[in-house]
Amino acid sequence: MPRTHQFLHPHREPAATRAAATVLLLRDTADGALEVLMTRRSAQASFAPGAYVFPGGGIDALDAASHAAADRRPTQTDTHLTQAIAAIRESFEELGILLARHAGDGRMADAADIAALDRHAPFVAQCQARGLRLAADGVFVLAHWTADRDLPKRFDVPFLVARMPDGQEPVADEAEQFEPVWVRPADALARHDAGQFFMIFPTIRTLERLARFADTNAVLAAVAGEAPLWTSCPRAGLRAGKESRHMEHEPEFGELAMVCPDGQIVHPLDWQSERPVPLRKNLQRLTAPNPGVMTGPGTNSYLVGDPATGYIAIDPGPADAEHLERLWRAAGGDIRMIVCTHSHPDHSPGAAPLQALCAQAGHPAPPILGLPSAPTARAASHFVPERSLQNGELLTLKGQAPEGEITHTLQVVHTPGHAANHVCLLLVEDALLFSGDHILNGSTTVIDPPDGNMADYLDSLDRLDALCAGHGVEFILPAHGYVLGDARGTIARLKAHRLAREAKVIAAMQALPGGTVEDWVRHAYDDVPPRLWPVAQRSLLAHVERIRALEPGNV
Repeated sequence: MPRTHQFLHPHREPAATRAAATVLLLRDTADGALEVLMTRRSAQASFAPGAYVFPGGGIDALDAASHAAADRRPTQTDTHLTQAIAAIRESFEELGILLARHAGDGRMADAADIAALDRHAPFVAQCQARGLRLAADGVFVLAHWTADRDLPKRFDVPFLVARMPDGQEPVADEAEQFEPVWVRPADALARHDAGQFFMIFPTIRTLERLARFADTNAVLAAVAGEAPLWTSCPRAGLRAGKESRHMEHEPEFGELAMVCPDGQIVHPLDWQSERPVPLRKNLQRLTAPNPGVMTGPGTNSYLVGDPATGYIAIDPGPADAEHLERLWRAAGGDIRMIVCTHSHPDHSPGAAPLQALCAQAGHPAPPILGLPSAPTARAASHFVPERSLQNGELLTLKGQAPEGEITHTLQVVHTPGHAANHVCLLLVEDALLFSGDHILNGSTTVIDPPDGNMADYLDSLDRLDALCAGHGVEFILPAHGYVLGDARGTIARLKAHRLAREAKVIAAMQALPGGTVEDWVRHAYDDVPPRLWPVAQRSLLAHVERIRALEPGNV
């Protein structure tokens, strides 16, 4: 288990969640465009005051006890039925919309039925007295949101969808909800961006995804499988000093989960090269000032250790004097080892000048560790460490702290693929994986033959997955980009992506057996901007090598 005493922030228990349900009522305009019903919350509301939202509210015990009063689909679970009943009740109480039908002939409720019901009296009992059954079979799950961990009032809420009944018009209760409005998702987002239509994060993200659908039928077809299209409990950090919220699929999410597991909004997300970014008490990241197409925001250098043990520098980066001095100062000059994950020019050239800087300041010169570049490496990637690392070797820092002896141990894992001499490093005590360029955040790494090898790369992914399983690793720290969460899921998705790309390469080779590499790239990487095709060619060649080795004569 990770050492919680190395976390930057003391544990803070997030507020408990309350079960709720909200419903997106949908209709199509005369020209076939999708619209959704929204309403403005009271400025005095305790949650999201003044925001435009979808109707909904808390689930109560009576909702769960009212299943017999509702029509349901055979595949609709009890939980989803309860949520649908709550959403139907709330849409009536807030907006006077009645998703119900007459038990005798199946007619949908009309204006006379709505006028006969009291919004402030028990809802289901009134419907039963009038011979109405709740049309829960027409309410589907679109998504599931759990409110951010930083919020004082949190809801666990499915976002449901249903078709707006014909002949009904929304009328706000003028207490909790005001100004019901039909709006196209894209228009709502544009008005929000213009500062005219305030919405909270889950509403915004839901509308962004809803905007991809052409009409109501397309939405209902997508949710027919009875599973949410997405599930999210967002996290927030700071960008330019302001809150910046992110979902699980976004690059920032894993880093926020690692640094602020309880939802504290304190972690800066701005990329900069001037200052170290603390990730744990025993872990700092400094990003070299070498951003670009191949390096993203820059090469990440990491410092593992503390003043009691000294530090190990991982990937000192290019020979940039200012970056190396910042790295040296962040370690208080006490760097005990310099480890290069591989020999590429944005990773290893800074090793020797960083070593010299340490020696000039009166500290012992730290050894430069790694694996020597193979004969297949390009000239710019030539690298010879002072000592070659062994697969499985342990690099250990020890020292005395007020709480006793403290240890930081890096386990070396040989991971050829991106480069023949590539290694990853596991911080054993804290279950953190430093992935170098083998796993990146925001892109897939380039496999460039002959030093790069696709078969080796995939085998190394399997090795890292086994390592993560054995040590309970949740977070991956790449050489480019933010920390990645869900380590094993990340590896699985990366391998699936590579194999899917390989299938497209095979299809391109079979469709164009006499084609050039340029022809195959146009077909196999048709989802990649053409400006990146020259880089993609290198990975395509690595796929071709693996394909021909596995299936000689077939392609």
